[in-house]
Amino acid sequence: MELLKGVSPLRYEVTLNDALTPLARTSLADADLVRLAVRDEHAFEELVRRHAASVHRLAASTVGPGAADDVVQEVFISVHRNLRGFRGEASFSTWLHRITLNACARALRTRATLTLDDSPELAAPHDPVRAGEQAQLRARLAAGLQSLPAEQREALTLREIAGLDYAEIAAVTGTELGTVKSRINRGRAALRAWLTRAGITP
Repeated sequence: MELLKGVSPLRYEVTLNDALTPLARTSLADADLVRLAVRDEHAFEELVRRHAASVHRLAASTVGPGAADDVVQEVFISVHRNLRGFRGEASFSTWLHRITLNACARALRTRATLTLDDSPELAAPHDPVRAGEQAQLRARLAAGLQSLPAEQREALTLREIAGLDYAEIAAVTGTELGTVKSRINRGRAALRAWLTRAGITP
């Protein structure tokens, strides 16, 4: 780093980023990648690679698998446009989940009804019976989630599908920790009852 003495912080950051290999970028924390991604597409691509799957899972559980790809694209376009305004008051993943929920809400508002059986994933071609069973189970789970009040569905999805802890969910949704726990507990109970009525043992 002796060669970079006397270089301005901005110039240092750009020079450092130019020297990073793709492997080195994967070891950076989100906060470091965000700072670099403001000016460097490779750093932004690493953020997308790191978080796209969780964004897609959250979107698919909220708007359905068929519409999830469009939501993911909208989310990362929004992230790219607003990176300069990200102040780091919350973690990047919390900010990202909030953007994803907002994008999902917009997608749902544009449709009169939600299609629950969009493009189910296919199992291995040698097991069509299993593929059908999995598709049917996913459709019923999606229908069960959609039967919940929006606040319970949001909290339960963030917990069970996005894998956030209670504190992270509270930050994403802007609610108290106790409220988050209550919504998740009520949502789980309601979903269990719905699935039981549908003939599925939770």
